[in-house]
Amino acid sequence: MSPSGPSDLTHLLNALDPGASRAERHLWLVDLLAWVRAGMGQGDDPAGAVARVRLLLDAVQARPEWLPRWHAWWQLFKDTVDPAPLLADFGFAPRTAFLSDLGDRLRRKLLPVTPDTYDLITLFDLLLPDPLDALWIKALDDNTLERVQHLLFDASTDEVWGHAVLMDALTYSVGQVSAAGFSSEIRSRMAATVSQAHPYHTRPFHALPGQFEAFKAAVKADGARGPLALAGAQALREQLDACRHAAYKVYAHLDENGISVGIVFRLSQLRERMVRIKQLLDCLQSEHPAQSTARLLAQLAQVGQAKRSIRALITSSTHMTAAKVAERNAESGEHYITRNAAEYRQMLGTAAGGGAVLAFTTWAKFGIYGLGLSAFWSGLAFGMNYAISFVIVMLLHWTVATKQPAVTAPAMAARLKDMSAPDAVDNFIDEVAHLLRSQIAAIIGNLGLVIPGVLLISAALTLGGFETMVDVEHAHHVLHDQTLLGPTALYAAFTGVLLFASSIIAGWVENWFVLYQLDSAIAWNPRYTRVLGRERARRWSTWLRANISGLAASISLGLMLGLVPAFAGFFGLGLEVRHVTLSTGQMAGAAYTLGLGVLATPEFWWAVAGIAVIGPLNLAVSFFLAFRLALAAHSVPSVDRVRIRHAFWQRVRQAPLSFLLPPRAAPPAPGGDRATP
Repeated sequence: MSPSGPSDLTHLLNALDPGASRAERHLWLVDLLAWVRAGMGQGDDPAGAVARVRLLLDAVQARPEWLPRWHAWWQLFKDTVDPAPLLADFGFAPRTAFLSDLGDRLRRKLLPVTPDTYDLITLFDLLLPDPLDALWIKALDDNTLERVQHLLFDASTDEVWGHAVLMDALTYSVGQVSAAGFSSEIRSRMAATVSQAHPYHTRPFHALPGQFEAFKAAVKADGARGPLALAGAQALREQLDACRHAAYKVYAHLDENGISVGIVFRLSQLRERMVRIKQLLDCLQSEHPAQSTARLLAQLAQVGQAKRSIRALITSSTHMTAAKVAERNAESGEHYITRNAAEYRQMLGTAAGGGAVLAFTTWAKFGIYGLGLSAFWSGLAFGMNYAISFVIVMLLHWTVATKQPAVTAPAMAARLKDMSAPDAVDNFIDEVAHLLRSQIAAIIGNLGLVIPGVLLISAALTLGGFETMVDVEHAHHVLHDQTLLGPTALYAAFTGVLLFASSIIAGWVENWFVLYQLDSAIAWNPRYTRVLGRERARRWSTWLRANISGLAASISLGLMLGLVPAFAGFFGLGLEVRHVTLSTGQMAGAAYTLGLGVLATPEFWWAVAGIAVIGPLNLAVSFFLAFRLALAAHSVPSVDRVRIRHAFWQRVRQAPLSFLLPPRAAPPAPGGDRATP
């Protein structure tokens, strides 16, 4: 139980025992800090905790006989625990790898730590585990800190010990920075960014160890606060700035040549270690060591909270990847936004072509049903059927409506990067109107041809003496599956998540393709040129570079639509997919089998109502998720989002038809001419 009042402080002071075991000694310090922290209560006002520190000092001052026990305890603590690794390594991954740090954070969240340890990094998690710890440490005033130093510590011996600890921590930190700068992945990318203006022989990481050795020599000869040491520290800071600038160029290289989460993680660790070195230098050369030590402890307490957060790790390490995925999807999404009547008609035509292909996809799906395969193999067959169809649509430059939102949303969010222009909000709302019209046109085109396409195929089968696509029993089952009275809306929203996921996979695959320079490898690798010939290998590499994203999106979406329900069924989740064009095609096939009489049944019209819900949910969920990702990737502030929301609803009230009907004149496309879809 954490102590909570003055009587508990008396108990704590009496419980101090330098002769106790190591675990008991450390637990005493844990309880003492918990007693201080309890002064803050449930709020975030540090005044109560600061008052408890003063109360502790008053109690110690009134008990001079207690101090020898404390000094014996403190000397034993200094002899058995090395603070240098805490100062140098706390908050950093033990191994410079993203997955390693992720596993380490999971372990710290799930497994308890022991106070019976020499490792101050492990003990620190027990001493200052609360986010409020940094607040009360920062709130300690100069007078209180001077009393702490005067009453509890010996100024001369503890200062010498503290300087030695700080120098060790600096040695470890500079060594880690040098090792990171010399790692092959970062070194090669820094070398790739060197220009004639920055010749390769001015390599800052090579000079860093020598600069630090010069600083150490100055400290040894002149003391930590002597003129030579101060000059050496300034030179070391400038060298660190040069290293940071060189490492920063790697981000530009990654942005152009593909993002690696592992490299971004290493660069983040490298940048934070440089900041830590500067903090240690400030603490070493401060004229007020108590205040500097308190600031450093508060900073470490904040770092302790950040290093426990799995979400913060994933966000910081994948931000560039998310931005690159959003950027690449934005480039693709521009092709699907129509801005005038001619482009609107063109979208109808390309969407009609997609609907025609998906009519044959529906026929193939009913054929797979007839094979009676097991859940996995039927799901794989369905997925391959969808994937092949989507790839055909892509190769023919046609359109599947539901694939649009996940790539058009980043294109829309890219408009929000600069909202300083006076007409920026109105221009963005114009783009929203263009987008909605484009997606409506795509759905109309898809459904406008998938329905007659399925009916024509069914009629051809009947005229040829074959059975219809689906038998009567299965036809009723299809209508029952699509009904609005069932979980159709939930399944449609879930399908929107899969549509969004396919765009993420597409962006990731394209980034991976660029990162490992596979287009160049295919064009020039002797193994490929020997088989394909040089010209053909170059044509293939160019084609793959241009189409790898579309292939990845089409294949991944098709396989997910087929296999995810099978895997969900294995775990008893009962999730299914509802894709508006495919569902409409299946309903058309079922209606043909049941005949014109089905038009008079509620079963049919509830299925039609279900289709009317599937389309908007497919589009809305996919668009929402992609748009949120793009907003985060572009760091769009909330104030701009509020402005846009108000402007959107104002446009809905004033000109609702602008979201449905295209303008006759062609407005200028942002950023230049729009490519043909």
